[in-house]
Amino acid sequence: MFIKRKIKVLIVDDSLLFRETLARGITSDPGIEVVATAPDPYTASEKIIEFEPDVMTLDVEMPRMNGIEFLRRLMPQYPIPVVVVSAVSENVFDALNAGAVDFVTKSAPGNPKGMDSLINELIVKIKIASTAKVGHLKGAGLPGGLSGRNNPKSEISDLTERIIAIGASTGGTEAIYQVIKSLPREIPGMVIVQHMPPVFTRMYAERLNNSCSLEVREAKDGDKVLPGRVLIAPGDFHMRLKKFGGSYQVECFKGERVNGHCPSVDILFESVAKEAGRNAIGVILTGMGYDGAKGMLSMRKNGARTIGQDEHSCVVYGMPKVAYDIGAVEKQVALDNIAQVVFSVINGKL
Repeated sequence: MFIKRKIKVLIVDDSLLFRETLARGITSDPGIEVVATAPDPYTASEKIIEFEPDVMTLDVEMPRMNGIEFLRRLMPQYPIPVVVVSAVSENVFDALNAGAVDFVTKSAPGNPKGMDSLINELIVKIKIASTAKVGHLKGAGLPGGLSGRNNPKSEISDLTERIIAIGASTGGTEAIYQVIKSLPREIPGMVIVQHMPPVFTRMYAERLNNSCSLEVREAKDGDKVLPGRVLIAPGDFHMRLKKFGGSYQVECFKGERVNGHCPSVDILFESVAKEAGRNAIGVILTGMGYDGAKGMLSMRKNGARTIGQDEHSCVVYGMPKVAYDIGAVEKQVALDNIAQVVFSVINGKL
């Protein structure tokens, strides 16, 4: 009889109480085994060699060496899936950039319900991380460089009629950055759903805005979708596209989770299919599950051009795979080439 092996986990946190609480919590799941704990990166390095864990949970703020520096040193030698467990902080994005797969946020001290929620979320993300591919070379932009001020431009009238919609989950924060950093300002407006909790969507939008040529902001209800502008769905709100006259704007609203998520990629993609039709370009990136697949199929049936990230370049080949399998993806592309394909479609060369 085949017995599935448990996921071996190493917990790294400088608080003994927190380490013990996490260990008790996540081992309540029959598919997970905590093989070791460590109070700092130096001890963690020894435990990695000794126990060969499948997944590591990692605090960011620790003595002797912080978690981000540890990730930067660790990943080239031991590319292991890491789930960051951290307070609400922009450091989370530095950790993701350094190679972490995902993150969960620490609850307020003395909040048992918050701790229960954290542990439940961490169990799910450990299981996802155990399937993730890590140690990818990050995209280095596009040959010839599309970003900058001297790129060929499309007519503004064409840009206002068109829309680019992107959906992503696990691994998506870095994948989205790789795509939009390589695009010039002279592109249609973009609407994005990245599965992420509140507060972090705002911080993520601000981070992208400061690091690429496009205007990036967390969407607010009624925001207009304009050329060169990127709107990111706020955490805990669905976002859909609405057309008024010759322009688009977004509607952000509270609602039940769809496919386990709020915001949901399917909600966005279905609205883009309805409101923009053949004037839309859809992109589905790395992520676990199937959110966005049906919405992208609707987009393609309504004449939109659709692009899926390929298996090799995905951290988790889940959402793009389901979309491809049901016929929603017109073209599968490596992450490094997605911006080039989008740009070619915009300019009628593909």
